[in-house]
Amino acid sequence: MSQITPVLKREFLGYFRSPVAYVFLVVFLMASVGLAFFVGQFFRANQASLESFFVFHPWLFLFLIPAVGMRLWSEEKRSGTVELLFTLPLTTLDAVLGKFLAAWAFLAVAILLSFPMAITVGYLGDPDWGVIASGYLGSILMAGAYLGVCSLTSALTKNQVISFVLSVLACLVLVFLGWSVFNGALSAVLPVWAVDLIANFSFVTHFDAFTKGIIDPKDVVFFLSLTGLTLFLNVVALER
Repeated sequence: MSQITPVLKREFLGYFRSPVAYVFLVVFLMASVGLAFFVGQFFRANQASLESFFVFHPWLFLFLIPAVGMRLWSEEKRSGTVELLFTLPLTTLDAVLGKFLAAWAFLAVAILLSFPMAITVGYLGDPDWGVIASGYLGSILMAGAYLGVCSLTSALTKNQVISFVLSVLACLVLVFLGWSVFNGALSAVLPVWAVDLIANFSFVTHFDAFTKGIIDPKDVVFFLSLTGLTLFLNVVALER
């Protein structure tokens, strides 16, 4: 852990030295709140709940998290600093975990900065704070899984644009697998058990329970397992 910490601190503080990070925070908060108010009909729902806020996160993360993850390794490889990084007394796993945890912490800050939404709900009604906390937990776990995929694609190329496109495509598949419209189309040609099996590999399927206040261990395990698998493949890709 002592070798991971310097990388984590360097990378995390590096986000806030760039104006791009602040632009990302503003865009994320404006987009998430805007979708909740104008598309999710936040006020018309007449419920003291943030479900209309969280329900758009899988789709919002589809573009915003690849924008964060695309530079994790592709920029290091393009500029040649990846060779310098590995001359330091740390393993490939230490470097991967350090950079990943820094980016994940940055995304967690972005998600938690939406706390005025929770305050607004508390002011307007009497919400179930456990459900709101569950939504935030699910969102942060899902962001980690998204970021793991994006970190892997970033390790496969020197070009940030290619990394972004690959990340969006990979994450889009993992979203579509649990989309009700897609599942409805599959149910016309596949048996129900097969459709359910496919849906179990989707971000949406496992995030939905969190938005309703249900913290199911299998959903937590899915996000953490996907994150762990992609980070393992990330290490393998860099070592080769």
